[in-house]
Formats: sequence, C-alpha cells, structure tokens
Amino acid sequence: ELIKELNDQVRKAIGPHARPEEIIFSADLPKTRSGKIMRRVLRGVAEGEDDLGDTSTLADPSVVDDLKEARSQP
Repeated sequence: ELIKELNDQVRKAIGPHARPEEIIFSADLPKTRSGKIMRRVLRGVAEGEDDLGDTSTLADPSVVDDLKEARSQP
C-alpha cells in the first residue's frame, strides 16, 4: 500500500513519466565514511550489476548485500 501511495505522489508531483519501475525499502544506504551517499553503488544495485567497482570506502559494506537481497525479493 505504501508503494502505491509513493507512486501516486510521484505521478501527481512530477508526472506519470517519472514513476519508478520499482521501489525498494532499506534500513540504510551505501555511504562513505564521511556520510556521502554512493549513488554509483545504488545505480549498480538497481541495474543488477555484479561488479559495483571500488566499494572500499563504504562505512558499512553489508548495506550492499542487504540492498541486493531486498531487490531480489518479489
């Protein structure tokens, strides 16, 4: 139900062309030790890439595994 509400809000605020194909809930995001969100890693997980490049600067590398697992669930 929350996913439907989020999609409806995006459609109202931005338009139907901006509606995301998939919404994944996560307890955390891949961040560097300085707190910056690693968008490259998010994009890679969203696109199903196996090689996410250098992730040595992640504050918590387990977040990537959590995101991959959440993405694989229906």
